[in-house]
Amino acid sequence: MRHLLPLALLAGSTFSHPAFASTDADLQELRQQLNALKQQYEDRIQALETRVRLAEQQSQIAQQQTTQSAQQLNQLEQQINTTSTTRGNGFNPDISLTLQGAATSYKNDPAEYHLEGMPLGGEAGLPDEGIGLLETELTASANIDNLFFGQVTLGLHSHEGETELDLEEAFIDTLSLPGGVGLRFGRFFSEIGYLNSHHSHNWDFVDAPLVYRAFLGGQYRDDGLRASWLIPTDSLLLEVGAELMRGGQYPAGESEGAMSNIQHGFINLGGDLGQQHSWQIGLSHMQVDAHERVAGSDTHNHEHEEDADINAQFTGDSRIQAIDAVWKTDLSQGRQWILQGEYFLRDEKGEILFDESGEQALLSYNGRQTGWYLQSVFKFAPHWRTGIRYDRLNVKNQLFLSQADADENGTALDADEAIEESGYASSQHDPYRWSAMLDWTPTEFSRLRLQYNRDNSTEDTDHQLFLQYIMSFGAHGAHQY
Repeated sequence: MRHLLPLALLAGSTFSHPAFASTDADLQELRQQLNALKQQYEDRIQALETRVRLAEQQSQIAQQQTTQSAQQLNQLEQQINTTSTTRGNGFNPDISLTLQGAATSYKNDPAEYHLEGMPLGGEAGLPDEGIGLLETELTASANIDNLFFGQVTLGLHSHEGETELDLEEAFIDTLSLPGGVGLRFGRFFSEIGYLNSHHSHNWDFVDAPLVYRAFLGGQYRDDGLRASWLIPTDSLLLEVGAELMRGGQYPAGESEGAMSNIQHGFINLGGDLGQQHSWQIGLSHMQVDAHERVAGSDTHNHEHEEDADINAQFTGDSRIQAIDAVWKTDLSQGRQWILQGEYFLRDEKGEILFDESGEQALLSYNGRQTGWYLQSVFKFAPHWRTGIRYDRLNVKNQLFLSQADADENGTALDADEAIEESGYASSQHDPYRWSAMLDWTPTEFSRLRLQYNRDNSTEDTDHQLFLQYIMSFGAHGAHQY
């Protein structure tokens, strides 16, 4: 309407004075002036519209460039987090030492600790009572060259009053494979579940969840090969991988010299929601070919500590499926909230060779066990955290006597007694536990933690108290997500 106002004024001034007659030439001139004005306004409108389109195109290009830069930065961060880590100062090794120890107190005798229907293996027993060492780690890591990275971790801990030295990890990582593909070979912690691949000093509680004790011997590591692929995506972490493990450790048992008695595949998916929230979900499937997997006097199992002549060896197939989920929220003023949980399902089928003082029985075994935990950790001040955790296990095992060797008097082992003493018999009691902790972290190198467990792994409730210290010095790589 504003564009037509000058034309209206011009027309009004022309036709408002009838005293002056207009000739054809005058009308023609007026029409030419009107057309010229109309063309000028149309040209100006087209020019403005062109400038608007150019501005919109430039804005879209800038947004695309910003999005692409953010995606590239996110992928780079994902690669850094997945490869975990500090790769050393050139070719000079990074050396770090993490000291862990605790003062512990139990109501029940820790030597008699057991889980009903789940004979323990590996290092699933309780720490010694009193003052002692937990897992103290000496780690050296560096780039070997432009193609490989190496790391070695030695672990020391106290067991039955003696200090034991263990080669915890010794592995090689590739550095230059294309397309986000990585290989690891040597001895390392498996990627099954969420917590297993984290070193114990990075746990939020002193001890492992009950399901890790029951299914993985506390924490599963072995000799083997891992292949992983970090799939490029716009905004998500998507990693798939597979592991071939020798199977010389629980939950497999003796390796028999095979290339791999354990095959494991996993998928990890994660991302961010805004600036404050992040999440990750993992799926795992492990196939175990167990050969003479021992559960007996070396594993604090049932009442076998009192009789070293009793043991049970499982030979057969074991399948473990796991799902894990983690949610982290960064709050204002240095506060943080973490919700974490895992669920495991194990199916086993095979035979158990039960031996008591030289008398043997062969038991047919079909087992199905589940276990899960859920924990919440709240960092309510820059140096203080508190957390609560709930664990639970469920056992549904089927056993029957296949064969029993008679003793010198011709009397065979009693079937019910052999099944009960094997440690695989189900009971009416499902193990569960409540845990609460409070820790103080004055710097990134030191932490003190107080923890209480109300442990109902057996029908006789155990009250467990821990006062833990974690001290680190030297060059220490970034922790995993």
